[in-house]
Amino acid sequence: MQPPDLERELDRVHTAAFGWALACCGGDRSRAEDVLQSSYLKILDGRARFDGRSSFKTWLFGIVHRTALEEQRRARLRPWLLLGWLGALQAPDGRPDPATALARCEASQRLRRALAVLPRRQRELLHLVFYQDLTIAEAGAVLGVSLGTARTHYQRGKAALREMLKEVDRE
Repeated sequence: MQPPDLERELDRVHTAAFGWALACCGGDRSRAEDVLQSSYLKILDGRARFDGRSSFKTWLFGIVHRTALEEQRRARLRPWLLLGWLGALQAPDGRPDPATALARCEASQRLRRALAVLPRRQRELLHLVFYQDLTIAEAGAVLGVSLGTARTHYQRGKAALREMLKEVDRE
């Protein structure tokens, strides 16, 4: 893919990619921005190349996920280098960022709290399917798991969410 096409595709899926980076970073906006920037650098300098074996979005989400895991490992090894001092940046086009848009909705907050309780793999898979409109197969590819494993995590995660949300509604 040529650089102009690559930049156009990155721009097209940027909002969704930031939402996924935010999910991969546990809601930490500063870390999500760093992970997304590192992911874009890997792509633009040629360390990651799109070969067309999946959709562009699936491929990009895989890079973001792996970059977030790399960042998490580095953060555990060198906690003094965390970049928590970076302030929140507003989107250049004036639209609210995905985190702000989600926080505005009470139902979204309940769902996010319930998602946070799920095991990491289930939470990530459900995020990709619910919020990023990926298929279960695509979400499995992003996370590097087989289709069967992805389906299992999807079903278990949905069942657990259903029960948690029922309990909240009863309160």
